[in-house]
Amino acid sequence: MAQSFTTQLLPSVSSKLGILQLNNPASLNALTLEMIRSMAPTLNAWKTAGVRATLMTGTPYEKNGKSKPAFCAGGDVKAVYLSGLSKDEALTADFFQEEYQLNHQIAMQPPHVPQVSIWDGVVMGGGVGLSVHGKYRVATENTIFAMPECKIGLFPDVGGTWWIPRLKLYSQWKNKNVVGGVGNYLALIGARLKAEDLVYAGIATHYVQSNQLEEMKRALVAATEGDDTMGDCAAGVLMSFHDHSIDLDSSFLSRNRLDIDFAFDGKGSMEEIVSSLESMGSESEFVQSTLKALKQMSPTSLKVTLEGLRRGANAQTISQALKMEYRMAQAFMREGSDFHEGIRAALVDKDGDPRWNPASLEEVSDAIVQSYFDHLGDNELSLIEDEYARL
Repeated sequence: MAQSFTTQLLPSVSSKLGILQLNNPASLNALTLEMIRSMAPTLNAWKTAGVRATLMTGTPYEKNGKSKPAFCAGGDVKAVYLSGLSKDEALTADFFQEEYQLNHQIAMQPPHVPQVSIWDGVVMGGGVGLSVHGKYRVATENTIFAMPECKIGLFPDVGGTWWIPRLKLYSQWKNKNVVGGVGNYLALIGARLKAEDLVYAGIATHYVQSNQLEEMKRALVAATEGDDTMGDCAAGVLMSFHDHSIDLDSSFLSRNRLDIDFAFDGKGSMEEIVSSLESMGSESEFVQSTLKALKQMSPTSLKVTLEGLRRGANAQTISQALKMEYRMAQAFMREGSDFHEGIRAALVDKDGDPRWNPASLEEVSDAIVQSYFDHLGDNELSLIEDEYARL
């Protein structure tokens, strides 16, 4: 990977705490290829520099004269879209390849050198990939989290097929020994989650009020100064700032857990999910909002995502999942794909009216879905073997 220096990423070291500040506020700190190419070598250099923990945070943005928090609104998919229009296949390959290699690098960090990501503000797509594979994820009252890729004709990538099927939320209606439907729901609907949902689901590890973040950062710096180089210096600090008063029972996921499991748990096809939802009755607000959301998604993305989650659940390592995702991503970059139409509708023309092709779930055949998982021959994603992958 080529070294890149950019003001969109501001790395620094305070005592023995490595700090990565995402600094692309005009785009809500959207992840660019330049940021990836700066972050990966920085993390490598810190391995031999005595850094005992890393802290990832985002630069606030300005809106109506006020400063608003943001972590990372996702990968710079508009740049990928434009490169596709210009037939620049190298960029569409390089972006996903180097992004997934960075996701893998973060997942492989040893547990005694933890990454702490502060999810203050929006956390979506590529921003999830930068952080969810690290050891600690701190949510605040400002957190808005989503994996909305099916709405732009893509799929929840950056390791989503690895961590989403492994959410430790077991079925509440069919088999309490198997993972329930929350993961499928989040991936297919792109639901926006708040801190309560994230802690409830185990996606966030801690909840800290935003007015405590600066003090927590200072405490993390101080904690890295200790002599125990093999201990986790962040764990005690984070727990001391964790707000135990957070009401998990009031979270959207908790309140709708039975319905989510009934509709999304153990279903073998999108048609089964839709049928389950329709059987639950038109008077249900959850049912109506979910069906409405599904109708906005790319039918191809929905079916490919569900199959990717099934295969990801059976993957033995995160590297296997990421290699699969790279095949999927490159298939979504094909000319005329729903990805190009989704980005056009959402970020270019902004008409909000994507014309999906195929236009319905019934038209997306098994053969079409399988084509997104075909091997790439000499162009497969290259990764080292796993060691520490976690959720």
